[in-house]
Amino acid sequence: MAQKSTATATGRIEAEPAAVWRVLTDPELLSQAFFGAKVETDWRVGSPITFTGEWNGKSFQDKGEIVTVEPDRTLGFTHYSPLSGQPDVPGNYHTVTFELHPRDGGTELSIHQTNAGSEEEREHSAANWARVVESVRQLAER
Repeated sequence: MAQKSTATATGRIEAEPAAVWRVLTDPELLSQAFFGAKVETDWRVGSPITFTGEWNGKSFQDKGEIVTVEPDRTLGFTHYSPLSGQPDVPGNYHTVTFELHPRDGGTELSIHQTNAGSEEEREHSAANWARVVESVRQLAER
């Protein structure tokens, strides 16, 4: 049951959804929001996505597949990290979904990560996603 947990982070951004969407889909901006990881994909449903970088002194190359693209509204992908120590099988992937909701001239951004693991892992993921929301906010409000 713990494997079905969801990590969530939400924040308000004083920018239109199109500006937030640009941060989420522009490789250079997204890299800044994703702790410096290089993100490669064409943002088409069914296409691969890779994340390459360093985390806590360890190099990584994570992977997944784009599952949802609704411009200015929803962006989703599956994600697997070898750093998890888990085998590369479907049950060890999680899905990350970015939801953009227009709110009073700005945007509410919510990030959900399914299959977040134990309560401790879920809290850790939620804290990381909260940092991503803050980075996206700073980049979109420029």
